[in-house]
Amino acid sequence: MTPSRLTITLWDFTWYTRTGPGEPFADLDTAFADAVARGYNTVRICAMPYLLFGSGLDTTALTFSPFGGYGGRTRWYDVRERTTLDGRRHLLALFEAARRHDCHVIVSSWEFQQSSVFLDDPSWYEALRAVPPADRASALATALADLVDFLDEHGLADRIAFVELHNEIQSTWLNEVVEPGRSKVLGLRPYLEAAIDAFKARRPEPVTANYARVPVGEMRGLPRNADVGVFHPYVYGVLDELIDTFALRDATRPFPQERELLRPDAPPLEEWGPDQEWRRAATVVPAREVYVHDWCDPVRFDQWLYDRYSAYRYGMSERLRIWIDAAADWAAQAQVPLVLGEGWIGYTPLHGTFEEGPVGRAVCLEAVAHAARVGAWGTVVCSNAAPHHPMWQDRALQQEANALFTGAAR
Repeated sequence: MTPSRLTITLWDFTWYTRTGPGEPFADLDTAFADAVARGYNTVRICAMPYLLFGSGLDTTALTFSPFGGYGGRTRWYDVRERTTLDGRRHLLALFEAARRHDCHVIVSSWEFQQSSVFLDDPSWYEALRAVPPADRASALATALADLVDFLDEHGLADRIAFVELHNEIQSTWLNEVVEPGRSKVLGLRPYLEAAIDAFKARRPEPVTANYARVPVGEMRGLPRNADVGVFHPYVYGVLDELIDTFALRDATRPFPQERELLRPDAPPLEEWGPDQEWRRAATVVPAREVYVHDWCDPVRFDQWLYDRYSAYRYGMSERLRIWIDAAADWAAQAQVPLVLGEGWIGYTPLHGTFEEGPVGRAVCLEAVAHAARVGAWGTVVCSNAAPHHPMWQDRALQQEANALFTGAAR
């Protein structure tokens, strides 16, 4: 039976990209056992549905590899070992391990954002780009229904908590169907609704789409037939100032030449890239952001944020509260459960500790407590609380937050 409250750890695509010797998912049973010990009952994954059930590619020997050093100090991109696995067999192995440890799985896709960048060749990326923009949501729905059929054939579909068409639809290649200048949230709604209907025609599992942040002011654009309201309230605040100051996500502006955040041995920006050029296009993470995360001095990066945090503290806290309230209100009006599948501060370097330190710890506990107050069905402790992040070692925080959410602490 699906838990009455989902305590979620975000395994994204890393459960298949980081399976080599000594990597965090080298042994799925160990990863699940560690999750349960921290109070989790649910993992959220990119199940690579289009690759496995829509692309037509041979997935019996998928090779995932590092990028020649690129991304080595960037969260999610720090692949260490080159590994080859059977995609469908590995999917079954994950669900079999979930059953052994009495855990559930949120089935999602990151494919039209970045999953394909980890494959050793561009075939997956090219297959995704070949799908016409108007057909991408429906192609995902078909692939996901096929995937759930496959799990059902192996007696594992009961491990599914719910299904997401895609991760953070505002920042995906699904948006290429939306007219320039039009709201992505509003423009995508008819395509998402049609895809959700297509999935529902085949499968009874709850299905939805999820959204980066909380699209306050555009909530009317959320699919009216979604079974779950899923949002990722990253509040950024002071981190937004850093991103803007150093133009990390705006390639139309000059990249500051001063090396305020960087290590002394950082190469010039134009000399740092992946070993295969197609990989730049296969991910939504801007090259400047990867460069700074790879080559920053993490202490300087953190200090930059701490020096300015006091001006943002109230605003970040208030934004988080308002966003969760708005998401809960929409879910109540739509009569669907609320899930906070990612959050809270934002995307920081692998070895930065702003979100793992005293500020981030307080934000985690505040967010989880508020999620419990509004009656959310599920929440993360933090997006960085997973086996492939340093925060995984802070077992006490995760146990405290998960107990707070499930009510064991009350």
